[in-house]
Amino acid sequence: MPELISKVTGLKCWHNSVTPVPLVGGITNTNFVVEDAGEKFVVRVGDDIPLHQIMRFNELAASKASFDAGLSPEVFYNEPGILVLRFVEGKTLTAQDVQNQDILARIVPILRRCHQDIPRYLKGPILSFWVFHIVRDYAMTFDAGQGRMASYIPQLLEIASKLEKAVGPVDIVFGHNDLLSSNFIDDGDKIWLIDWDYAGFNSPLFDLGGLASNNNLSQFQEKWVLENYFDAPLKDELWYRYRAMKCASLLRETMWSMVSEIHSKLDFDYQTYTNTNLSSFQTAYNDFMDMR
Repeated sequence: MPELISKVTGLKCWHNSVTPVPLVGGITNTNFVVEDAGEKFVVRVGDDIPLHQIMRFNELAASKASFDAGLSPEVFYNEPGILVLRFVEGKTLTAQDVQNQDILARIVPILRRCHQDIPRYLKGPILSFWVFHIVRDYAMTFDAGQGRMASYIPQLLEIASKLEKAVGPVDIVFGHNDLLSSNFIDDGDKIWLIDWDYAGFNSPLFDLGGLASNNNLSQFQEKWVLENYFDAPLKDELWYRYRAMKCASLLRETMWSMVSEIHSKLDFDYQTYTNTNLSSFQTAYNDFMDMR
């Protein structure tokens, strides 16, 4: 940490001497808050993480485009391994906040704008985020690195194949792909969407399923979100395909944590996170299979 603080302190974008304050909560980056010349900034420190398909050129492009689309704070400065954003004063949402129907009604239009508006502002190469490729790639990582959860991999791959067939053909939009409650900030007038580590072209069903699974939405709320996002009554076929993608979202989060147990050096309880997500995935998959 002292080395990172020194690195942040020495960035050439500052006008004055600064004192970086660690910002808790990041599980793929180390983050700091910095005050300089009467303004506040968030500094995200992190290199590429090919293991998780995080490439910082992609995060930077998505961050800039999301600002241009009016969804995220402005990128103030960047250099390799560093992204400096203007600080947003507001409340970081919790899962309980997202479950609030009034807040949920404000989030759905944000997702639609993310999916439809951001591509108008994207420049340069951009990644895709196909969850089933990512799951298969994680499985190959286990072949190389093993870990306490390695025995689960063959079964999980078999399930992933079934889910991919169930999802079927998809429309392509630009997804955020990491809709944790903590990636929404409510300033009282506007909800901001932040942290574009995993951004990329994807099916809208992934973000919709991730929003539900990450924030424990009720089934009633899930159906409400789908009907409002697509502006149409919910049909059985879409409900089935959505439920399959929701399972895939939970499977990817589980395997992300399994791999992180082996490779991550951040101070985070990945084992508990793995166990929690694996339990949620198993419940969702059992419910999905009961639909057939």
